[in-house]
Amino acid sequence: MSIDATRVPRLTRKGVPPKPGILHIGPGAFFRAFNAVYTDDAIQSDGGNWGIMAYSLRSASAFDMLDPQGGVYTAVTLSPEARTPRVITSISGVCPPGNPKEVIGLIETQDIRIVSLTITEKGYCYSAQTGGLDLDHPDIQADLSGAPNEGIRTVPGFLVYALKHLKDLGRQPFTVLSCDNLPANGRVTRAVVEGFARELDPALGDWISQNVSFPSTMVDRITPATTLDDIVHLADKAGYHDPAVVVHEPFRQWAIEDNFPHGRPAWDKAGAQMVSSVDAHETMKLRCLNGTHSALAYLGYMAGHETIADSVAAPGFADFCQYLWASEIVPTVPAPEGQDLNAYTAALLERYQNPSIRHRTWQIAMDGSQKLPQRILATVLDRMAEGHASPGLSLAIAAWMRYVGGVDEAGAAIDVRDPNAARLRSLSDSATDPARKVAALLTMREVFDPKLAQSATFQADVTSAYLQLLHYGAAQTVLHFPDRAASS
Repeated sequence: MSIDATRVPRLTRKGVPPKPGILHIGPGAFFRAFNAVYTDDAIQSDGGNWGIMAYSLRSASAFDMLDPQGGVYTAVTLSPEARTPRVITSISGVCPPGNPKEVIGLIETQDIRIVSLTITEKGYCYSAQTGGLDLDHPDIQADLSGAPNEGIRTVPGFLVYALKHLKDLGRQPFTVLSCDNLPANGRVTRAVVEGFARELDPALGDWISQNVSFPSTMVDRITPATTLDDIVHLADKAGYHDPAVVVHEPFRQWAIEDNFPHGRPAWDKAGAQMVSSVDAHETMKLRCLNGTHSALAYLGYMAGHETIADSVAAPGFADFCQYLWASEIVPTVPAPEGQDLNAYTAALLERYQNPSIRHRTWQIAMDGSQKLPQRILATVLDRMAEGHASPGLSLAIAAWMRYVGGVDEAGAAIDVRDPNAARLRSLSDSATDPARKVAALLTMREVFDPKLAQSATFQADVTSAYLQLLHYGAAQTVLHFPDRAASS
């Protein structure tokens, strides 16, 4: 299946792009299905010079897709009933990858007031162990010693050199807006940026601390990877070719700490929740949605299911989700003001069951060593502090351990995408006995808090779940949960 470029014209911009006020780093599918859509709505509702300049430090894919189209692209809402396309025009332009000095100059000349980020957890070069910048990261070391003249490899390095440029010119700084799915993302971003700046120049670190705002956010919209079928379907329906098309569910939610000294788009008029703190929203989403998403990803993949919708349609999986929410997750979640957690989790299950959302279990399973601490292990720790076991979440952790072992239930290799994949495989392969495999993986301090790793009860629970997966397989283990877990 392919596109006949002679028959179907390429999507191109009609009209003048909005004047930019935002630079966004990491213009992947989620950004195009979320941030840019909200900003498009805000500009249409309230105007303002809030167009987005899109930039990637290394990858050329977004530039190659968007630049020939003048920055416009299509966002397709996938409901159970229909596909609804919409052309998004909020991207003013796309910067070629690399060229950090030119982009820093653009921030100055275009009066960029917000630099937003969707760079995934690993893009922050954050050390959970120190609570700050990972100074041992080779790219951080390179940026501290050679940038910007020799290029900039990391986002913390880029942000600091850009802020230094503005400080040296006597210009006001920009607001740094993290939109990644990690706890306290604003505080994490501040920690790595200030940490880099202080290594470079303590006075610069002080200036950033006193003058730069880092609001936290909570983002939520399921965005499956775009397939060739999606591109062809759009061409057939809309009559144009758009390789930058993104597909997404109808639901969206954005809670934003309202701390923008130099202005912001009218995101509130586009439906965003502007709040004084996003902590409660963040905890709700990370544990209720992301926690069960990861559980379904690992268990669903091991059971042979390609997507989340396939997984929850299989016997036992929806019941397992509801057990996790009711018995283990929701009791640890403080309800955000005005939020009904039971209604929220019921809506989550409906979202998971949307057959139009082909959100692959393999895609969600990526980078698990960086996701599990926030999505699942924090809940287990809270329950442990109250004297409660977590058999359902222990099963999800055991499924992750089987997954990173690199071999599925049929004996086929798993393409494990994780920054620690080689080390995880080595730990798993270091023991042939299941109990020792679990014990070996629990030594991974970047993943497991010492309170968990040293808990004999937790280790026993995960080992029991691992043995069930080994003996019965994921599908049967989920189907007979929690009865078999209680008797093991």
